Amino acid sequence: MNRPPVPASPDDFAAEMMAYALRWWRESIARMSLRQAGMRIPLSHSYLSKLERNRRPLTADLVSQLDRAYRAEGKIAEFYRLITKFDHASRCTLAVSSPQAEEDETERRRLLQLAATGMGAGAFIAPDESVRRLVDIALNTAPRSVEDWELVRDDHLHAIRTRPAADVRDDLLVDLLRIHRELLHVDEGERTELYRIAAMLAAFHASVLTRLGERGAALRWYETARAAADSSGDRDLRLTIRGHEAGHSLYGLRSPEAVLRLTQDALRLAGSSPRPSVGLASVTRVQAHALALMNRRAEARKAVQRLTDIAEANLPVMPGFWEPSDYRIHFTESQVYSAIGDEAAAAKAQDLILKGHPDGYHVRINTRLHAAQCTVVNGGVDEGIRQATAVLAEIPKPYCNFMITETARRVLRAVPVHQRNQSVVADFRAVLPVTAAKDIDV
Repeated sequence: MNRPPVPASPDDFAAEMMAYALRWWRESIARMSLRQAGMRIPLSHSYLSKLERNRRPLTADLVSQLDRAYRAEGKIAEFYRLITKFDHASRCTLAVSSPQAEEDETERRRLLQLAATGMGAGAFIAPDESVRRLVDIALNTAPRSVEDWELVRDDHLHAIRTRPAADVRDDLLVDLLRIHRELLHVDEGERTELYRIAAMLAAFHASVLTRLGERGAALRWYETARAAADSSGDRDLRLTIRGHEAGHSLYGLRSPEAVLRLTQDALRLAGSSPRPSVGLASVTRVQAHALALMNRRAEARKAVQRLTDIAEANLPVMPGFWEPSDYRIHFTESQVYSAIGDEAAAAKAQDLILKGHPDGYHVRINTRLHAAQCTVVNGGVDEGIRQATAVLAEIPKPYCNFMITETARRVLRAVPVHQRNQSVVADFRAVLPVTAAKDIDV
């Protein structure tokens, strides 16, 4: 009878990371149950369960078997190599022989734990340069000042507005891990400001993941953003982050009905007589859009009017959340009036946007798709679908992210069922990527 393997040490962080990665890949990518996975290897499902809970040791040979079983094309094996290298480099650098070294080791573990639980293991399957940068921030970097962090925040915002989402994700992640590291040791006087920046960066990262169609990871990072905002003690920031989450949730993360409930929950933070603020404006924008998508036209119009009234209070600039350069009010008007078919009001807002210089390539693209949606809502199916098809055809593939294609799907959903078999509609379907089972029957 074979002697059972010795359980893996809970202090072996590489094993902990691999255990998490195996479960994530099986459930989220291979979409297998433990029994299905066990039949492929073959290995008992109970043994697999222990591997995923770090209760059994993992060998390179077993990693290769799992990689093949999950059709990972070498990615799990590469992750095993990189994270083992990361852990080994950290241990060689940190000789745990003093109270300070032990504190550094604890910090290293917490840093990696944030990566594992906050982003999903999939985001860690990255080129070797990304691992090198993570090692660097874990061990060698000096703290940044609050002013430096504000510049970092603005740099990431500019990247989101000008570069494909896939190109932005890794850089954002590295700085999120770095700010988490600094929050462990920052002076009390700077802690609040760092929490504010951490909340914004986490929300930016969640928005990038939304653009990439990574629903689960986006929602987890919004949870992180909310926690950081709550820790800052800034009530308006707490409301702003929740508005940001609700707004992005309309792009495939949640239903309009669920988003409307989110906004109602968020408004409880503002109190019974809230003063005009960025947070209040952010939540009101989303309410207007969700109501329009639910065809609650009169309520949507009232929400737009409330937004206009709030904006008249000369709200402060909050990069990425409220600033004149991104045409936020007019964009909301374009969204709402297009969805409810108010062609004159929609065209007015769209004209202001397209004649101006909005920040972010997606603003112009989505504005033109709003116009196509409005045309279809008002019965011009052929014209509106051709407009939308032309818009998508002009977008370079790396820039055609999930938020853009979800806006395009709203054009398709506006087509009456009895007209969806027209050739022009079929042509439009052909240029829309299928991202979920529900898209097949749109």
